[in-house]
Amino acid sequence: MGTDKLITPDTFGFIAAALTTIAFLPQVIKTWRTKKAEDVSIVMLLMFITGLIFWIIYAIQTSALPVLIANIITFILNLTILTLKLIYDREEN
Repeated sequence: MGTDKLITPDTFGFIAAALTTIAFLPQVIKTWRTKKAEDVSIVMLLMFITGLIFWIIYAIQTSALPVLIANIITFILNLTILTLKLIYDREEN
C-alpha cells in the first residue's frame, strides 16, 4: 500500500476537524473551572452556533463526514460555553 492511499482528502479533513474542534476545549474548561464567562461575547457565540448549524446542514447534504463530525462536536462545545455563560452571568447579577 503506497502513501497515496493513506493521505486522502478526508485525512486532511479529519486532521483539520480535530484541531479546530479541540481548540474550543480550553475555553469550556476555563469557563467551567472559574465559573465566569464575562469575557465571552454572547453575540459571537450566537453567530458561531448559527454558522455551525449551517455547516452541519451542508455536511449532511454533501456527505462530508469530517465536516459533519467536527461541527457537531464544536456545536456541543459552544452550546456548553453559551449555557455556562448564561448561568454564570445570571448568578453574578
